[in-house]
Amino acid sequence: MSGVIAPDDLVLHTDAAANGGSCVARHDGRVVFVRYALPGETVRARIVEQRASYWTAEVTEVLEPAPGRIDPICPIAGPGRAGCCDLAFVEPAVARRIKGAVVANQLARLGGYRWREEDEATAEPLGAGEAAGWRTRVRLATSADGRAGFHRYHSAELVHRLDCAQLPHGMLSGIADAHWPPGAAVHVAVDDDGVRHIVTAGRRGGRKTAVVEGGYEAVQRVSGRTWRIPVTAFWQAHREAPDRYSQLVAEWAGLAAGMTAWDLYGGAGVFAAALAGAVGDSGRVISVDTSRGASRAARTALADLSCVTVVNDSVRRALRTFGRGADVAVLDPPRTGAGREVIEQLSAANVPRVVHIGCEAASFARDIGLYRSQGYAVEALRVFDSFPLTHHVECVAVLTRAAQR
Repeated sequence: MSGVIAPDDLVLHTDAAANGGSCVARHDGRVVFVRYALPGETVRARIVEQRASYWTAEVTEVLEPAPGRIDPICPIAGPGRAGCCDLAFVEPAVARRIKGAVVANQLARLGGYRWREEDEATAEPLGAGEAAGWRTRVRLATSADGRAGFHRYHSAELVHRLDCAQLPHGMLSGIADAHWPPGAAVHVAVDDDGVRHIVTAGRRGGRKTAVVEGGYEAVQRVSGRTWRIPVTAFWQAHREAPDRYSQLVAEWAGLAAGMTAWDLYGGAGVFAAALAGAVGDSGRVISVDTSRGASRAARTALADLSCVTVVNDSVRRALRTFGRGADVAVLDPPRTGAGREVIEQLSAANVPRVVHIGCEAASFARDIGLYRSQGYAVEALRVFDSFPLTHHVECVAVLTRAAQR
């Protein structure tokens, strides 16, 4: 941290949106990242973090609002409150344009790729594009006195009011009034049968997982196929996401009967099912994930598909054994991205077509740059507003390279 002490509050004029939900402002030449602001606003802000090269601030008063600012849709989010919905104060269509501009900026800066002009880029809505009530799974923390809550932004403190706008009405009914094991995580899911499941999972002291309501597994359906997914495991949060992504992956993979596909970071095998439908019994799909629970769910759900092999291993280790032979690879890595080693392995395996999915704009942009350094070209790219009321997005790209002998 530098020796400069930030004032208690500042009057700032905000410029463009930055990745992570803030807008960029400057004070005496120093960059200040301002949360809960829109581009082009004049605000009074409180400094909440100081680093050597920048400060972070939160809006305390809007002096000159920008078009698109509305009364917050989420009643519990905002400065000093829950960190759940950091764009709840933005009109949803405006928020989608901001998200698109941020992705375009990250792609240009970190990936060396111009997707669209920032004033033309936009994120696409999922389904009908409702800003509220879209989430099907949520994880709550518990305090020392056994109350469930959401974390404040970047804080261990909890907000015990639970009416987050992302959640459908009734999803958390009764949870605020219940006593929970202190330090446990409370997982809540409403599945595709409309059944609510509540499972607690210990974080300290070796506490075991316990089913409080419903079952340990939630029923999820995609394209007519059924999965049973542990409530504590990963599943797409937005109710429209699994079907939409699965359809797009099947379309962009460009597969035909008898071909081979690698489904990397494949989770429970939703994309593997879509790919299997294209390659048929004469083809081959290898789905790889490091999670044992996800691999078990995939094997069960896809047991009737003879062309699918499920591998429980890290993607890096699995790729070392695969050699060449894939016509397409589909990757849905964690927020940190696939990274240099995996992308170099795909290049060395001479995979001519890649469908890459990313849920963090900077990581996605860096991965796009790594593909391009290996000779891949971006054939198509789309950005989805898969997490309304937040700054998060989902990006999908298809990259191609001529096969090398």
